Amino acid sequence: MYVLIFALFPAVFLNAQERDSVLTVFWNLENFFDHVDQGTGESDTEFSSMGSRRWTRKKFQAKCDNIAKSLLWMGEKYGRMPDVVGFAELENRGVLQKLLSSTLLRKYGYGIVHHDSGDRRGIDVGLIYRRSSFVYVSHSLKTPYHEGERLATRDILHVCLEHKDGSHMHFIVNHHPSKYGGARESEGRRNAAMTALKQVCDSLADVSDGPLIAMGDFNDTPDAEAFRLVEGTLSNKGEKIHEKGEGTIRYEGKWELIDMFMVSPEVENFTEMEVCRIPFLMTWERKHPGEKPLRTYSGPRYIGGVSDHCPIILWYFKPN
Repeated sequence: MYVLIFALFPAVFLNAQERDSVLTVFWNLENFFDHVDQGTGESDTEFSSMGSRRWTRKKFQAKCDNIAKSLLWMGEKYGRMPDVVGFAELENRGVLQKLLSSTLLRKYGYGIVHHDSGDRRGIDVGLIYRRSSFVYVSHSLKTPYHEGERLATRDILHVCLEHKDGSHMHFIVNHHPSKYGGARESEGRRNAAMTALKQVCDSLADVSDGPLIAMGDFNDTPDAEAFRLVEGTLSNKGEKIHEKGEGTIRYEGKWELIDMFMVSPEVENFTEMEVCRIPFLMTWERKHPGEKPLRTYSGPRYIGGVSDHCPIILWYFKPN
């Protein structure tokens, strides 16, 4: 990893291992529901012990274990546990509490930032952070509006954390509307979410004393028109990866990059993004030969994976 970084930015990343750095992960966990039907909607019922998925305590715990195992694998691969992890498709705060208390992640002192949103499926975004690296400062939510109406989608989560060196960092977790109903028909909703993201960044411009790191599942590739709305405000770390044909989901045999990081321009040259392929969470696709992420379900059949998305990582090496 460091060899790659040195090759790309030799002056910036000189002696990188000896410098302060922050390792951030984002991962869409695809329907990370608990196993209890709390009467909050169709998806809550579907992912319950008596629902159509037969989502039992045992299956839920297996998913927690696989997520934890994946983060521990990253810790081994990258030489440290992630400092910050943003998630999409969480049912509630409880699933994060269970993840951190019932697995080996309990040894690493992660804190939780989560807030329920008005999504029609009952899923949210959330974030965990290592208390040995950061102190929680504040968080806020931004709701996208389209044609004067609040979108029944995930709120954008902004979290301010104070690094151990005393500086502040701003993490913005996104999960923008899908292309359900057609890409063109749903484009306005994704533009509305991107506009809301820009508003969050603009609101921080005069008061921010640290870098902005926006992460998420944007349900669009970096060449989509929606990203023009944040040009000049955020630098998209996914552009070069997309140009190489890499991605985070595999659809009809083709990789698509819809999960990515964007950063404030002043730290662009101090950051590097990577798609993380976890060997034990990849499976072979027969219809379109090649590897793809191992999901929890294949249609109605339980297969025991985590998500149809690969996680992504971002290194930020703090300037001297």
